[in-house]
Amino acid sequence: MTSLGSAFAQTRCWAHAHPLAPDGTLAFAVLVCMMFGSFADPHSGPGGPTFGTHVPSVLSVFLMVVGAGSLVFRRRRPMAVLLGAGALTVVELITGDPPAPVVFTAVIALYTVGAHTDRPTTWRVGLATMTVLTAVAMGFSSGAWYVQENLAIFAWSGMASAAGDAVRSRRAFVDAIRERAERAERTREEEARRRVAEERLRIARDLHDVVAHHIALVNVQAGVASHVMDKRPDQAKEALAHVREASRSALNELRATVGLLRQSGDPEAPTEPAPGLAHIDGLLDTFRNAGLPVEFAAAEGTGPLPAAVDLAVYRIIQEALTNVRKHAGAGAHAEVSVVRVGGTVEVTVLDDGKGTGEPADGSGHGLLGMRERVTALGGALSAGPRYGGGFRTQAILPVKSGAGVGRQAPVRTAAPRTAPATQTAGGLAATDSATETATAPATDIVTAQDTAPTGETV
Repeated sequence: MTSLGSAFAQTRCWAHAHPLAPDGTLAFAVLVCMMFGSFADPHSGPGGPTFGTHVPSVLSVFLMVVGAGSLVFRRRRPMAVLLGAGALTVVELITGDPPAPVVFTAVIALYTVGAHTDRPTTWRVGLATMTVLTAVAMGFSSGAWYVQENLAIFAWSGMASAAGDAVRSRRAFVDAIRERAERAERTREEEARRRVAEERLRIARDLHDVVAHHIALVNVQAGVASHVMDKRPDQAKEALAHVREASRSALNELRATVGLLRQSGDPEAPTEPAPGLAHIDGLLDTFRNAGLPVEFAAAEGTGPLPAAVDLAVYRIIQEALTNVRKHAGAGAHAEVSVVRVGGTVEVTVLDDGKGTGEPADGSGHGLLGMRERVTALGGALSAGPRYGGGFRTQAILPVKSGAGVGRQAPVRTAAPRTAPATQTAGGLAATDSATETATAPATDIVTAQDTAPTGETV
């Protein structure tokens, strides 16, 4: 069924790109039908029309061929094709006895006009076409004016106009819905970007005001204290008191500013140092106690890392193991390695899980959070299924101070664990299909305060 639908979609796209081909096919089919119908005599048999007793004239054949040929250009010049088909139909109605079904070309041309013009034009042209063709058919009919062949011309002309108008209305309705959805999506994205930019600017402005004012005051008072320390210790003591007061005020204002970034249910910021590799054993023990076997390896000579990198390494390991615990399934094992390579540190988390088999709800932010951390430090993040089963998360972070800060880092995210209907090996990335929430660089200030070992979830 999928292959049939794909073939139909490809054929439809090709037909839209080459409109003369489907119109030529339609013209040939109409010509065959008209030729077939021209051998029927509606008045020769007592029980109704008979086939084979009537042979169309050369003029009728010529009119049918020309009328069918004009339909090839029906979408390029709908009004001109309708005028030509209508004129050919009038000639056949006057000269043919019984007339050949050249009127089919006028009916199709009238439908095309209705499908490609506006409603007032459709009804004006349709009414005129119905009136002229029906009047000519009734006036030059060899039988009674009210025979069914004449009334059929009126009915088919009216239905062609109505069908063309209905198709045009539906096409316009679908296009309007599609355009409205695309416009809403663009507006939503632009609004999100605008709000993120405004929030970042506001936070940067607040931080600049707080830091610039209080640090300048601390610098001045510290200089005064250093200058008068030996000769006037009481004045130096007073200057140091001002330094302490300014620093306390700066900390309070920074806490208030950064606190705006927290969710309403987030815990209060702790006062202990931010976690790092020194606390990794406690983190791994929490996962082992929860039933996830974890092996850890750190190359010799890794040495101390910068505070921001140390925190990012800890958080990446925490997020990746949380994903393994939630999505890898029963019996999964995890391996964590931290290796110093030149001016970078590589963090790799592997698992051999087969997945839980449960569909993801798409509400997670684990990979998004890791990407934000790695990008802020100028590193690279890759995550995706492993060959043979399981999942692999790797982050490469620059260790040198200031390396890559403020630069957009490359992020490679492989195919997620879950397919649209079934879950494949592992169980991690599917839940990270949630809508991306852009955060300011100051977000890492907030998350750096959070020291709960398993507080962050996907």
